[in-house]
Amino acid sequence: MTAGAFEDWKQWHEHRIATVSAPYGPLALSGTHWLEDHPKGRLPDMPGRWAADGDAVVLTAEECDGIRVDGTPFTGEVRLDADLGPDTARVAHGERRFVVLAREKALGVRDFDPASPARRAFRGIEATAYEARWSAPGRFTPYRENRTVRVGNADGRERGLGLDGELAFTLDGRDLTLQVTVQGDGSLWAVFADATSGHGSYRFRFLRPAAPDAQGRTTVDFNRALLPPCAFADHFICPFPPPGNSLSAEIAAGERNLHH
Repeated sequence: MTAGAFEDWKQWHEHRIATVSAPYGPLALSGTHWLEDHPKGRLPDMPGRWAADGDAVVLTAEECDGIRVDGTPFTGEVRLDADLGPDTARVAHGERRFVVLAREKALGVRDFDPASPARRAFRGIEATAYEARWSAPGRFTPYRENRTVRVGNADGRERGLGLDGELAFTLDGRDLTLQVTVQGDGSLWAVFADATSGHGSYRFRFLRPAAPDAQGRTTVDFNRALLPPCAFADHFICPFPPPGNSLSAEIAAGERNLHH
């Protein structure tokens, strides 16, 4: 192991801790409410009335609700499209931010609260320090046609997971593959489990290899395996690993669990 590789990993790990513990990071999520479960428009512990209207959400608020839209006290009715996250959320109440969420045909609202119990209780991420043996060359092969498989999600529902190709690599002398999704910036994303999942590591994790080059080459670095958002708050709906992404190898690397 080179000192440079370890220092890079250490900086990555420290940045992750800062990101997840930020005021509107994943630890701040205190609720995810699907509008179909609340036909009267009253969401638990949230002001205003929320209703689905096609592919958007209509919020109706009175002065007593104390809601702000686009930073200004708001009364009346406003139509809201899905947000990219709390940083772009238009609706706030005190320090809380309400994020409009769309998954397949379902609409919901997430409540991000910097004072959430999970954020107050956070003690850090248990992660294995960098070891060179957990990083290997990989080759990405795209599918001829993109695929969608139905997988269980952390909230108990089943949803589609898009898959764009296969990532092949050799780790500790074993030839392995992962089904991956290509992100908007060209990087790859995999949901995987391994022989340590539930036994020393969280039940599944994420991996985000860099964008492959023109020959499909990239680096598969399990030192940077990530805990999924649902490890930080119960209200995320993370997808479980698709078929073929439960590795028989023990990947004792990267983020493993939360410190308690």
